Amino acid sequence: MRYYIGVVHKDEDSSFGVSFPDVPGVFSAAEDMAEVIPQAAEALALFSEDEALPAPRILDEVRRDPGVAESLAAGAFLVAVPFIENDARIVRINVSMESGMVKAIDQAANARKLTRSAFLAQAAKREIER
Repeated sequence: MRYYIGVVHKDEDSSFGVSFPDVPGVFSAAEDMAEVIPQAAEALALFSEDEALPAPRILDEVRRDPGVAESLAAGAFLVAVPFIENDARIVRINVSMESGMVKAIDQAANARKLTRSAFLAQAAKREIER
């Protein structure tokens, strides 16, 4: 999995804003810190539907970028944002787990009107984006 470094800006009385030095023009915003990475990951995925993403630089290279260094000096901070490719191919997998967990998953999925597969995929995506 590829990770892109996002620069998070936050002014008083504003949302968190995220920009990507390696992908100019891609940005996202989130009202609270818990949504910064999921929103940023979604912005990358949406951008990649129309254009190929460049290879991400490593953290140290991004930190040395003069524009990033200036943002950091002004109070911004960096986050690693996972890029989960939007790929329409469905892959069948075999997963083993304790039967009580399967029952709990099925109950939670049914309550949300999801299939077991959709529930597990959403849960995995949320965990990766944390």
